Amino acid sequence: MKVRVLFVLSVLSLLVSWTTSDPVLTGFLQCLPKQPQSAYPIFEAIYTRLQIRTRSGGHDYEGLSYVSDVPFIILDMFNLRSIDIDVADESAWVQAGATIGELYYEIANKSKVHGFPAGACPTVGIGGHFSGGGYGPMMRKYGLTVDNIEDAKLVNVNGTILDRNSMGEDLFWAIRGGGGASFGVILSWKIRLLPVPANVTVFNVKRTWEQGALNVIYKWQYVAPKLLDEIFIRAITRLKNSTEGKKTVEVSFVGLFLGRRDKLVPLMNESFPELGLQLKDCFEMSWVESTLFWADQPIGTPVNFLLNRPQGPPNFFKSKSDYVKEPIPKQGIESIWQMMLKMDKVLMQWSPYGGRMSMIPEWETPFPHRDGNLFLIQYVTYWVEEGAETLKQHLGFVRKLYEGMTLYVSKSPREAFQNYRDLDIGANRQNHTEFETAKVYGSKYFKGNFDRLIRVKVMVDPYNFFKNEQSIPPR
Repeated sequence: MKVRVLFVLSVLSLLVSWTTSDPVLTGFLQCLPKQPQSAYPIFEAIYTRLQIRTRSGGHDYEGLSYVSDVPFIILDMFNLRSIDIDVADESAWVQAGATIGELYYEIANKSKVHGFPAGACPTVGIGGHFSGGGYGPMMRKYGLTVDNIEDAKLVNVNGTILDRNSMGEDLFWAIRGGGGASFGVILSWKIRLLPVPANVTVFNVKRTWEQGALNVIYKWQYVAPKLLDEIFIRAITRLKNSTEGKKTVEVSFVGLFLGRRDKLVPLMNESFPELGLQLKDCFEMSWVESTLFWADQPIGTPVNFLLNRPQGPPNFFKSKSDYVKEPIPKQGIESIWQMMLKMDKVLMQWSPYGGRMSMIPEWETPFPHRDGNLFLIQYVTYWVEEGAETLKQHLGFVRKLYEGMTLYVSKSPREAFQNYRDLDIGANRQNHTEFETAKVYGSKYFKGNFDRLIRVKVMVDPYNFFKNEQSIPPR
């Protein structure tokens, strides 16, 4: 691992030297075109403004960690994947190239009563997931990943490795939800392990429109954010062919309870009888087994499934996000569902807030979407066929669905979740970060925290070495 870290430092030092004002390099480049014609091929092969894209080993919704419109180098962290669990200290050091699944697996190897509130997809890379404010089924109990980070190691623009003490609290604040790619290269994180019961309960109750799904999801908006912190119920709305062969809407209510099912069912029947949860719907298992359930794996899947690395996407997809602050009326939900019925391969995922999320001030970390939100929406369209027309059709689906929700979501700004990267809301191009463009997407991702992120950027990377289409500008 030391050799790999040294390699990262060497690459960074070389890149920085190429992109800063070196008098010798400047003189060389000014002199070279004046030489005989034979020197021109050499001159044309020299790049002095290469972008660096840091990939943490997982995936990026818009591919910004491995795609650029200008010459660039990928600094791939996928081999920096060491995980050091300290059960006595209830902490762990996790390198940025590890995946969520690998972290869950290693925690469970050392303790049956500890967990961590990260996401549901096990192939997501730790580096981007943590630095963007990742969340998962335990967020109502324990908050986000960034709410449970104690330290970090980062390589700055000068090639120096910094920890929390040497980087200072401003930079440590910025990388916990403001995205790490704007400020440096994150090597590892120190996280706080959190207690979980020896047995937890999961369920997935499905209702079609014909089975009363509209009434259930309408009531869900009022109930899900106010349940016990130990209960998380996600509502996933997708299209389905009915028994008559017609297209209909089906909602899956997928839940996690940090406790036994004999306690959960009476609680749900009292506060959310519309769902009709029964003992037969509930499955008890260890916390690490529940992470497989949330990864949409069959019950009984071996835990070592979590060690599978990303193999590339099984299909194409486009995602967008929204935040909801007031319950959506039934007629509003119905109109959206009618719109979905005219589409193909689209879904909406609603994740409830409340609990711990409502107790943390929005300025505590760069991630500002805290108190006042009922739930987060993720819109997704997906397809497997290649071709410009198919691409245009599916992008049209998700954008129309997003536009149709305008009346019911946050406003001024219309908020968005950075880890559900969306270039539709603003993007810089051609190796330059325009402040006016950045202000548009920055206000949606970070609200009032955007100004502080700019101040940190000016302090640590004033010449904007670390940048991408949606990075923080050094105003």
